[in-house]
Order: sequence, then structure tokens, then C-alpha cells
Amino acid sequence: MSQFIDVARISVRAGRGGNGAVAFHREKYVAAGGPDGGDGGRGGDVILQADPRLSTLMDFRYKRKYTAEDGQPGRGKRCTGKDGASLVIRVPSGTLVRDAETREIIRDMAEGGTFVLAKGGRGGWGNQHFATPTRQVPNFAKSGLPGEAKDVLLELKLLADVGLVGFPNAGKSTLLAAVTQARPKIAGYPFTTLSPNLGVVFVEEGVSFVMADIPGLIEGAAEGAGLGHDFLRHIDRCRLLVQMVDAAGTDARDPVEDFHAIDDELRQYNEALWQRPRILAANKIDAVEDELAVEALRALAEERGYPFFTLSAAGRVGLRELIYAIAEQLSQLPPITVYEPEYVPRPPEVDADGSKLQIRREDDLWLVEGPWLERLIADINFSDYESRNYFDRKLRESGLFERLEEMGIKDGDTVSLYDMEFEYQK
Repeated sequence: MSQFIDVARISVRAGRGGNGAVAFHREKYVAAGGPDGGDGGRGGDVILQADPRLSTLMDFRYKRKYTAEDGQPGRGKRCTGKDGASLVIRVPSGTLVRDAETREIIRDMAEGGTFVLAKGGRGGWGNQHFATPTRQVPNFAKSGLPGEAKDVLLELKLLADVGLVGFPNAGKSTLLAAVTQARPKIAGYPFTTLSPNLGVVFVEEGVSFVMADIPGLIEGAAEGAGLGHDFLRHIDRCRLLVQMVDAAGTDARDPVEDFHAIDDELRQYNEALWQRPRILAANKIDAVEDELAVEALRALAEERGYPFFTLSAAGRVGLRELIYAIAEQLSQLPPITVYEPEYVPRPPEVDADGSKLQIRREDDLWLVEGPWLERLIADINFSDYESRNYFDRKLRESGLFERLEEMGIKDGDTVSLYDMEFEYQK
């Protein structure tokens, strides 16, 4: 059986924008032929696409770095460079995308569709943009901006309406195989299920639901023991839990103690999950020798307010009643949980050093470039007031304005910072 991968860390980088071109065409009575350098092409985006046909993150086990295509540089005759091709990364439906450092949710791919994870850099302007009556021969152009880069965690949470929980060998896989077309591996020893299995249960025309067989939990799973800890996250989306207990007490187990042990693990992992609607199912009823154990489970279910069913998944006894009860409860429950984004892009904390900025003067135009300035501009949201204030503060801290004044800048001169221009005012 192929290994199940449900968490992966990857690095993505969008394409860099192409550089603008410096070019002139030949035309009578036009100085130096006239500038006609085209703009650089935009860098390609990195796009995530939810694919319901995928069920694991196995593809990300060996490939961890993904880079979109760079934009092409501009050319003469005002020809814009070709945009870089976007890179589409397919992920399973239900994948949570988190910031690798803060673990904040960037996107929940349970909503389906596509999401632009990293935007490509904008292409630089060609020299055609810098021609003025006093600057007829601009012999310069702008560089393209780098694309966004991110380190993210992909975390798969299965999209299932119903989650089967219980100790290993409680009969969860047997039940799933009996009521769906899923074919999980089944054997008479613990930890047969090493990865979650999904199946669709058809109740009647127009009524169906998705059931997930979650690997068996053990005591201490919420702290990381056994197999259960790695897969507890898959229960998060389930609207209804079916807790299966081995009522026959196989291997000298106590059914009531088993119930409490799993109940405690759910509570420790997530209080909201512990409070989710639940059905208690006593399995292997055909092998029960002590009826007192079954009655104790029934009393426990009544105390908690859980519907209680007895069944034999292997003997296909009591399945119809359980399935119809599940369908009835689901009809009254809200849809599968979709997680809201928590991620807010933060301005980069770069080491602003105005002495390392390159400043060129072309008449009344001042071109400013530098690695840290390039990174800063690429990550600033200029439609946001606070971000603009942060940008202005970083420029002042860098000493840029002092250098410009030392070099003789005047009120009304134009300052060009990559793909931004503003009129200088003291």
C-alpha cells in the first residue's frame, strides 16, 4: 500500500517581471529616431487548483520547490515582452494552506476552484514611457519586479460528512466496506488501517453522504502517541461522528472503558470536536457473551443523549437502521466546515540602507533602485493606508530623501521607484 501523506511543506516562487527595453526607431525629424522600447512581460503566477480526484499529498513528498516562468524582456517597436506562464499546482479538495512560519490559514481548498498563492512580478517600463519635451532621448528603462515567494504548509483534511472513530479493530473498516463501494484493507489484528478511507453511502434516490474510516485511536493520541494523532485532523470537517465500540470485548477489552478512552482523546484534541453530534454504535453484537456490557453502553448513550445502535458489520446486521439514522441527522446539520483565512500579508522587515541605493538623474527625473527597495515594493499593498504609511516610514529611515536633497533634487521633480512615480515635495 502506498504511504499516505497528509502534511507537506513546499516553497513557491512566482515569476519575475521582464525588464523594459531601451530602443529607438528611425524616423525623419524625430530626435535619435524616437524612443520605442517596449515593456517587460509579467511574471507567471503560482496557482493552486483543487482536484477532487486526488486523495493524498504524495506528489509533494519528493518535489518541494515550485517556480513559475519569468516574463520576457520588452523589445523595440514598442513590443511588450511575453508574459511568463503561470504554474498550476493540483492539490486534493480539502487541503488547508498555511503560512509555514506562523501557521495561519491562507486558504481552504475545500471551497474548490483555484487560488493565486503567489503573484508574478510586474514587467519594467520601456524607455517609451520616459519621453518628454525636455527629455527626448531617454536612454534608460526600468527593471522588472520579482514575483512573490512563500513557504507554505499543505495540510489535508478529508471532506467527509461522517467520521468513524474508535479503537483499532473496532470494525470501522468492515462497516465502511459493508455500506459503500470502498475496499479498505481488513484483517483481524490492530492497526490494519494506516490511512483514512472514504466511501459514499447511497441511502435512497437523492440521499447520500460521504463516510470516512479514520485510523484507530489509542490512549495518548492527542499528545502524539500511536497512529491516531496524525489523523485526528481528518475528523475536523465531519458533521457527525459515529463512535464504534467492540461490544464483544475482544482481547479482554472493556467496552465502557474503551468508550471513555476515545471520548477523552477527542476532548483533549479539540473541545468543539468533542461536542459534535455523535452516534454510539455497539459492534460485533453477534459475538457478545455478556449482555451487561451492551446495557452499560446503552445507559451511557442515554446519559449523554447519543442515539444508540447495536450491529454486526461483518454479519451485516443492523446496518440499515444505522444508515437511515445517520442520513436523518445529517439532514438537520450544517454543511461541512470551511475554514476562514487568518493570514494577513505583513510588510517585509528589510534592512533599509540608503547608502546602497543606486540613484540616477535624467534631467528632472530621478531613478532609484536597490535590492531591499525592490523587495519592499513587491510586498507592499499600496491600496492600504497603513501599508503606504509603512512604506513612507521605511524610505525616510533609509536616508533616501536626505541623499536626494544632497544631490540637488528640487520641488516638482519626479522620483521613479521601479513601477512607481511620485512628485517630490520637501
